[in-house]
Amino acid sequence: MSARREFEIPFVGLKPGIHEFDYQINDKFFEAYQQQDFKNCDVKIHLSLDKKNGFMLLKFEISGKIEVICDRCGNSLPIELWDEFNILVKLVEEPELMNRQEEDPDVYYISRGESHLHIGDWLYEFINLSIPLQRMCKEEEIGGKYCNKEVLNMLKKMESKNDKPSNPLWKGLEKFKSFDE
Repeated sequence: MSARREFEIPFVGLKPGIHEFDYQINDKFFEAYQQQDFKNCDVKIHLSLDKKNGFMLLKFEISGKIEVICDRCGNSLPIELWDEFNILVKLVEEPELMNRQEEDPDVYYISRGESHLHIGDWLYEFINLSIPLQRMCKEEEIGGKYCNKEVLNMLKKMESKNDKPSNPLWKGLEKFKSFDE
C-alpha cells in the first residue's frame, strides 16, 4: 500500500455502523510535511468511524511518545501524548462553499460523489495539537536524568542576581513583594 493510500478510507464500501482503524505513526510520516520540532515519534492512532446516512462521525484517539527540546534546559525530553479529537464529516453537493462558510472546526464537508476519506492531514494536525505548549519536565523532576544540570545551575545564578534590584528606581517595589507570596 502506498504511503498516501494508507491514510485514505474507502467509505463508500462500508456499511452503516461503527468501523475501527489503527495507525502507527513514526518520523517517516512527517517527511511529506515541513520540518517538525520533535523527533522519535512513536504514536498510535485509533480511529472509530461511525457511518450514517449522509454523514460520518470520526473519533481519533492519540497515544504515544515523542522527543522535544526542553524549554528550560535545552536537552531532549520524552513527552507522553494522549488526546482525543472528534470530527463530523457531512456529504453535501457544494463542499468547497460549505467548508468556507463553516465556523466550527470540527465539521468538515465532502462531496456526495467522493468515495474516499483522506485523513492524513488530520492525523498530522491532531498529533501536533497533542503536544503541550510548554515543554518542560514537571517541577518534581527538575534536575533529573533528562535535565542539563549545567544550564540549570546557570539559571539559578541568574535568578539570584535578578532578586536584588540594582536600580534604585525599583527599590520601593520590594515592599509589595510579600503580597505576591
